[in-house]
Amino acid sequence: MIESPGFLIYFVAFLCVIGPLVFVHEMGHYAAARWFGVKIEAFSIGMGREIAGWTDRHGTRWKLAWLPLGGYVRFAGDMNAVSRPSAEWLALPASERGRTFQAKPVWQRAIIVAAGPAVNLLLAVLILAGFAHIYGVRYTAPIVAGVSAGSPAAAAGLLPGDRIVSLGGRTVARFDDVANYLLIRPGEKVSVVVDRGGAQTAMSVTVGEVRQQDRFGNEYRIGRLGIASPRPEYRPAPLLQAPGEGVRLVGQVLRNTLDALGQIITGRRSIKELGGPLKIAKTSGEQFSLGWPEFITLIAMVSINLGFINLLPVPMLDGGHLFFYAIEAVRRRPVGPQVQEWAYRGGLAALLTLMLVVTINDLGSFGLWQRLGGLFG
Repeated sequence: MIESPGFLIYFVAFLCVIGPLVFVHEMGHYAAARWFGVKIEAFSIGMGREIAGWTDRHGTRWKLAWLPLGGYVRFAGDMNAVSRPSAEWLALPASERGRTFQAKPVWQRAIIVAAGPAVNLLLAVLILAGFAHIYGVRYTAPIVAGVSAGSPAAAAGLLPGDRIVSLGGRTVARFDDVANYLLIRPGEKVSVVVDRGGAQTAMSVTVGEVRQQDRFGNEYRIGRLGIASPRPEYRPAPLLQAPGEGVRLVGQVLRNTLDALGQIITGRRSIKELGGPLKIAKTSGEQFSLGWPEFITLIAMVSINLGFINLLPVPMLDGGHLFFYAIEAVRRRPVGPQVQEWAYRGGLAALLTLMLVVTINDLGSFGLWQRLGGLFG
């Protein structure tokens, strides 16, 4: 039986995920800007019309807007999309101009922009480090405890007792590394190196595909070899080692994200798997209904993806600004305003197209297209 948390749970859970993560992201920009003496004119959670707010003693307008799909920090002097000086900026007195974003050296502007995604990644590290310390970490060795008959592993010649050394050229340290690597590679042919009796043996295997459905009706294509792991061993990470585990887990998620993105770009994975705000809302409600550990884990995953996406070198995103700052640092002068303007127009068009695609996918995940097909079929 498929369960559905209901619209209210979806909505509340979505706000509980996106609201804090947007706040943390924008607070990263805010804190770095304040550190470098930049005046902040506005700090907004949400987009569009303000529904509540106040102005602090520094002149910053803190506000909550009606559309909960993002937020922003507006710096004094950051007066246009390409952060170029305007007539208003040039007319400011020298003392005021010195407190504007545009007046700061390129390295300070880069730190201010990078601080938002960096704080998102740091938050995920702290969450996952806390879980590693409280719940423990699985240290299971990458040893094949059993091989299923007729499985891809059996066809490739893997045997019980083999220790997997590498997959696809990547070193394997734990059995979890094997599962994570295979997870997003159903149907792909990969190289495997195993240690068998002290000698290394290389082989090739085509990853099998398993289709699974969770209690909410979501279907997943998962890569499997058909091997069993040894009995799992869990050990709580000591407090001083837990941050290292958090970094390792975040790095693992980022690597999987990059791999999946590469698969979409090369056509090995369908673009239909991309999701947007509606998919996040759906997943948020589902994980919220499962309990706090699952929900907080989701917050960490969304925080990683928010940080990662914002670091992509796409104009309109933080990574786009950083890309232009890198060019400015090398050339010793900013990129021309016309080039930046056209780049930002292209970036905006790309983002709008992506939003259209993920919205279509999201509506499909709610079964809308299937129901419409039933009505008109």
